[in-house]
Amino acid sequence: MSRTANHDWSRLDAMTVDERRAAAVADADARPLTPEDVRRMKRTPQARVIRRALGLSQEEFATRFHIPLGTLRDWEQGRKEPDAAARAYLVVIGRNPSAVAKAFGVDLPLAELYEGIDIDDEGSEAPDQDAPA
Repeated sequence: MSRTANHDWSRLDAMTVDERRAAAVADADARPLTPEDVRRMKRTPQARVIRRALGLSQEEFATRFHIPLGTLRDWEQGRKEPDAAARAYLVVIGRNPSAVAKAFGVDLPLAELYEGIDIDDEGSEAPDQDAPA
């Protein structure tokens, strides 16, 4: 954690972990997320995770899946969030990139790269359900 000269951290440093948690819970404006809060939150597919799992550069990913390069960079750098349609598109790319590329008429030899990778709705790699244990 970066500590700037403008803050006096001595009170926080003197607290135990339990005291810090109690203080956070008591602050109505900054309560920690509960498991219920997390379940209600929208999950955004992570373009960077999907792109890296496919072994593509930003330029290759943007070209093959017809996403403007600037838009992809904005998503990956957190400047913008994908809208509902883009989130759905990223989920489809994550689950079956070869089918998406084929729909665009792009020869995308990703079968070898993609075999055994399952991208979940959050854009992270999930275990392959069909892979031997």
